[in-house]
Amino acid sequence: MEQKVTERWLAYQPPYRWQRLLDFWAGRAIDGVEQVVGGVYFRTVKIKEAGWIRVEHHPEKQALSLTVPEALIPDLPLLEARVRHMFDLDADPAEIDRHLSSMNEIQEGLFHPGTRVPGSYDSFEMCVRAILGQQITVKAARTIASRLAADLGEAVDAGMDGLDRLFPSPATVAGLGEGVADRLGPLGVTGRRSLTIQKLAELHLAESMDFFSDRDIESKMKTLLAIPGIGPWTAQYIAMRTFKWPDAFPGTDYGVKKALEPRSQKEIDKLVENWRPYRAYATVNIWNSL
Repeated sequence: MEQKVTERWLAYQPPYRWQRLLDFWAGRAIDGVEQVVGGVYFRTVKIKEAGWIRVEHHPEKQALSLTVPEALIPDLPLLEARVRHMFDLDADPAEIDRHLSSMNEIQEGLFHPGTRVPGSYDSFEMCVRAILGQQITVKAARTIASRLAADLGEAVDAGMDGLDRLFPSPATVAGLGEGVADRLGPLGVTGRRSLTIQKLAELHLAESMDFFSDRDIESKMKTLLAIPGIGPWTAQYIAMRTFKWPDAFPGTDYGVKKALEPRSQKEIDKLVENWRPYRAYATVNIWNSL
């Protein structure tokens, strides 16, 4: 039986580099949790009820469409907010352009108007991705994240082929207790990273931090950096993707250093001062240039 669905339109300010953003998600899609098919993004979700969301671009309307099954209608306000965050729909491209267009004086094509910073649907999932992505390839991190979902994620009947699993919840990971390393080790997560992920799970459960806002950013960064296994790169990456801090800058990132060769780290740090307060957008443009 075909599911009854409802649709919402989520507007943005153009230009909007949808394909770049979609390619980013496609390359990192967690098996069973999310997928990109035919230019459309799908994922499993659960707020009160489990289900799925469908996100598609409609450039003629300057909007994304968010489609959900009827059972998720009560959760639409929160789902809309999550999708706006994930697809960076509230960015002001004209203002960003004003601050970053000078990037093309360094290298032609380094900056592209309409580039968005990929956000996150689930803040804990995003934090876990940041830990898994430390010093390994995107493909390897995706593989491990998929194993985590398969082993610890709640099975759901989303009513859609290829989507049958939720990403593990903070409660599930925190509940592993002292056995967390033994449980995550066979999935490819080192002992230290297992403990870091567990600390992040506990931080989420404490509900002492708003992971979907860049308010009190200095305090949040101190909290992250106090967790063993989280250094400046990881903290800045989480700030970029989860807190949506537009000035986050993972300055020691390999891709950033490679794109800005032969500059030294000191020269890079001086250069990026010109791109405040939108260094997160500068970073994504740099990554896209590689």
